[in-house]
Amino acid sequence: MTLSQAIWRSLAALALTALLAGCNEARNPGYQGWVEADMIFVSPDESGRVTTLNVREGDQVKAGDRLYSVDDDLQQANLNQNKATLANAQQSYDRAASLSKTGSGTQAALDAAVSALRVAQAQVATSETRLTRRIGYAPIAGAVQQIYFREGETVPAQRPVLSIMPPGNMKVRFYIPEADLPKLAIGDEVRVSCDNCSPDLTARIYFIATSAEYTPPVIYSLDERSKLVYLVQARPSHPDALRVGQPISVFLTPKTPVADKQ
Repeated sequence: MTLSQAIWRSLAALALTALLAGCNEARNPGYQGWVEADMIFVSPDESGRVTTLNVREGDQVKAGDRLYSVDDDLQQANLNQNKATLANAQQSYDRAASLSKTGSGTQAALDAAVSALRVAQAQVATSETRLTRRIGYAPIAGAVQQIYFREGETVPAQRPVLSIMPPGNMKVRFYIPEADLPKLAIGDEVRVSCDNCSPDLTARIYFIATSAEYTPPVIYSLDERSKLVYLVQARPSHPDALRVGQPISVFLTPKTPVADKQ
């Protein structure tokens, strides 16, 4: 055999190997899934009208950044009222304490004044907290995903004004058949594939459902049993490379066999 013939045979073998690998990939579409994220919803404690919106969808925010303001007229009036009550309670306490020192007042009157003063102080503190919470701050760093209420709109109590998506909350969700359950374990790394994505995307499994996502009849045949699927969730290694709602394919990463001990 000449050198030229040997080279051509080597090239033909490599081409055949690549072709077989491509065929195997085509026959194995992987587990189908999609990208999701656990959003952080920021909402006011009480209903009100949005007066200021400091961010737009897609903006990156840091923890503590100001996001929005809700009108605070009622909360400010409540605070002023409670401050007036506190001033009266303070005067009553000072008078009761002075009479108690001179022996003209009773201990019961002093105790009642102390109690009224503490209640008034607590009411002022509550009003100040309610007033402070009319401004929404970012509880965590991330990207503003969606805005539900804009300036001039009235937001109901405990309804989110906007949502934030932290990068670490991105996840891929896919389903596996019952027969493939032994192939996966918490902490395993899987390969993630999607259209126009980087070929080196991976994710690490952190959740495997203990029950089927779809519950079949109590009595089923062996053929129906093979249709059972279980939800699996994994955290991507590069969450910024994926988008929420994006369809993906997940492939298992071959595990390195453990050598037998002698």
